Amino acid sequence: MNTPARDSAAAPGRLAKLRPLLSELMDLKRTRTPDHPEGLAAHGFRRAWAALAAGVDPGTVALQETARAVAAVRLCGLDADLLQRAGLSPLDTTRVLRRGLDAVAGALDPGLREQLSLALMPSSEAPHGTPPAFVERLVLQPRAGATFPGRARLVVPPQESHADHCYAVAAGAVLVSPHFDAAPALPFLAGLSHHLFNATLPDAGYSGETLLGDLLEPLMKRLTEAALTQLSPRLREAVRQALTLTGNVDSAEARAFNAADTLDRVLELEAHARAAAFTLRQALEDLELLHPGPLQAFGNDVLREAAVWP
Repeated sequence: MNTPARDSAAAPGRLAKLRPLLSELMDLKRTRTPDHPEGLAAHGFRRAWAALAAGVDPGTVALQETARAVAAVRLCGLDADLLQRAGLSPLDTTRVLRRGLDAVAGALDPGLREQLSLALMPSSEAPHGTPPAFVERLVLQPRAGATFPGRARLVVPPQESHADHCYAVAAGAVLVSPHFDAAPALPFLAGLSHHLFNATLPDAGYSGETLLGDLLEPLMKRLTEAALTQLSPRLREAVRQALTLTGNVDSAEARAFNAADTLDRVLELEAHARAAAFTLRQALEDLELLHPGPLQAFGNDVLREAAVWP
């Protein structure tokens, strides 16, 4: 274990520049389109597992999906499939996606930023697999929310699904991996797979898990192994290796995964707190809800006349 690297990575402020982007990544859980009514994070979760099931290398999937997620922070549902269906050429589609990535990528490690940009290029080799059955169950399985033994559960709607959480952790693990000198493939795969047992086991949160006591760990292991039977032998072993990153910080890859998991769990609740505190002043002044243009002055006059905003 490289203790100096761990201490350096944990220094105050080391990940601070990435925090705004990681926070915005949370919004993909709640960004929906007619094509993807469960949200873009759930869509990415399905797409990632389909690619893995088709035999695409996990390192390639990690960069492709993280690049798509970062671009979607600004472009939302304007993904490659939709843009090309709308009539854009593959070249123009890539240009638009790169603009989306570049709009928010200033805080990224320069080397990773270049890798993500390259990963947005259209590929002539795009095998399409079928996601394992556990994928849809994780899309439908809500997270428990914040729980603690002896206290009421805090449910904050809309509830994220386990697919939402796993996809955000997977992409986040790639984004933080340079800070830990970690290769991104295993942390990404650990993010996608660290809740496989919840495909069968509804989430009762920390308070429920404490009631299971010493029955919890063997139950989680048994249900994870059941989910792994849905994968090819090669992918199954890769996921098993990735899952060794959970519950420890004994390697750079483990630190990258666990950092992303920690950040997602906390920033998810911060997103709800930020939404609850949102004010009309922020909408009209900070975000200029009435956008600059020929109608802005007229719109402001209407709001004043209606006594909506001074």
